[in-house]
Amino acid sequence: MRFKCFLLMCLCSVVFCLGAGLCGAQTSSGALGVFEGQADIGAVSPPGVGRYDAGSGVYTVAAAGANLWSTVDAFHFVWKKVSGDVSLTANMAFPSTAGDPSPHRKTVLMFRQTLEADGVYVDAAQHGSGMTALQYRRERGATTQDIELNIESPQRIRLEKRGDTITMFLSNHGELLHQVGASIRLHLKEPFYAGIGVCSHNKDVVETATFSNLKLETPAPETSQSVLVSTLQTIGIEDNFRRATVVATGPGRMEAPNWSQDGKALIFNRDGHIWTIPAEGGVATLLNTGAATNCTGSHGLSPDGKWLAISCAMPGKPETRVYVVPSAGGEPRLLTENPSSYFHSWSPDGKTIAFTRPNQGGGGNILSIPVEGGTETPLTTGTGISDDPDYSADGKWIYFNSDRAGGLMQIWRMKPDGTGAEQVTTDDYNNWTPHPSPDGKSIVVVSYDKDVKGHPANKDIALRILNLSDGKIRVLVNLVGGAGSDNVPNWAPDGTHLAFVSFQMLPQEQAGSGR
Repeated sequence: MRFKCFLLMCLCSVVFCLGAGLCGAQTSSGALGVFEGQADIGAVSPPGVGRYDAGSGVYTVAAAGANLWSTVDAFHFVWKKVSGDVSLTANMAFPSTAGDPSPHRKTVLMFRQTLEADGVYVDAAQHGSGMTALQYRRERGATTQDIELNIESPQRIRLEKRGDTITMFLSNHGELLHQVGASIRLHLKEPFYAGIGVCSHNKDVVETATFSNLKLETPAPETSQSVLVSTLQTIGIEDNFRRATVVATGPGRMEAPNWSQDGKALIFNRDGHIWTIPAEGGVATLLNTGAATNCTGSHGLSPDGKWLAISCAMPGKPETRVYVVPSAGGEPRLLTENPSSYFHSWSPDGKTIAFTRPNQGGGGNILSIPVEGGTETPLTTGTGISDDPDYSADGKWIYFNSDRAGGLMQIWRMKPDGTGAEQVTTDDYNNWTPHPSPDGKSIVVVSYDKDVKGHPANKDIALRILNLSDGKIRVLVNLVGGAGSDNVPNWAPDGTHLAFVSFQMLPQEQAGSGR
């Protein structure tokens, strides 16, 4: 009898779709546990099917489908229309490993705007290989992006929407569900779809997955005190490969990642100290900086990787000054005698450091100093803001942000002696922290909405990539961040990846202990 019902459901869910499967999905209505309908999204053949066993409470979804990625999806979706804040939690598994299943077959918990194959969505995806990721498409037909986790398949996953913030929570071994650094802001118009799905990642193969102990509910009110959670991530810059990887996450404020010269490690500041961590994730190690304290997010490695410039306080010198230590750690050497100095960039030849200092008008100016010490050279003057200097790879320019043109903060560049300043961006955003790529082709900037004043933290921002050859600029990733996200040079040595920090306020019980 169950087999006959299974065949009947398959026949009822046939989708007649043309071309690439961009026409609307044909749905099958009728209660299926907590859900109210199911559909093949995109081109799926044979038709997918979902079943619910009321006795065990287990949902079973069987589907083919080429992929759930890029600009068009192909998978089977069991759904319910919802509004407001919502939480979807389940244990997901592929019971069978027979044959040669794709490591990229996926089970997902999903919130989706429409049933169109190229629709806006966000999901918590568990791959056949064990990789877990938060995937999302911000606009219809846009390229899917994701945040990947370097962990084994979790035991339990939750996808939770509170306002426009959507977060993935995991439990690996039965502990309380906790955040793992996978969170985005995405607006979904109400009503939208919440549901479960399966994609085989092989259009000619049907894969079957189970969803057990599933709960679709309104999130509980946040009763405990919220805490700040920081997530250190890396991301590829290619337009069709915007994959972010969580390196570390946890309560407290991490800031300003730099890459090591071999690309194997990241350097960041936390709790007033400098730390290092493998770029692929792992345990963070405190870097020895002697008696230095209150180290800020203004630090960076020399071009040869032998030295690290830091901006810290020292006994007897409580104000922030620039110091230099061996990159493996050691005693700080004072570089800037005058207080309130903040490192920003090394010249490509390793002989000069660009730094900033507040001015009397409430803004800031850019200066340079020889690495061996000596006389400071002012590169900008005035009472406005000139900040965040970073040398181009060929050493011919220093890029910086300034409000000198009046109105919004924009990106400028000048020659290393401070002459020949010219404006680079002229758009409707407040643009900060320009960092030229190692190959000299691109610049990454932090962009705030035009109404945001200054360089605050914990704001909706975009990391954008400016192509220097044609002047075009594109969004790489949207996040909650700002000050601390990428204060200093954050390109990988190969120029294909960036590191950054995002922030989120979460109830204390969901914040986790860090990793």
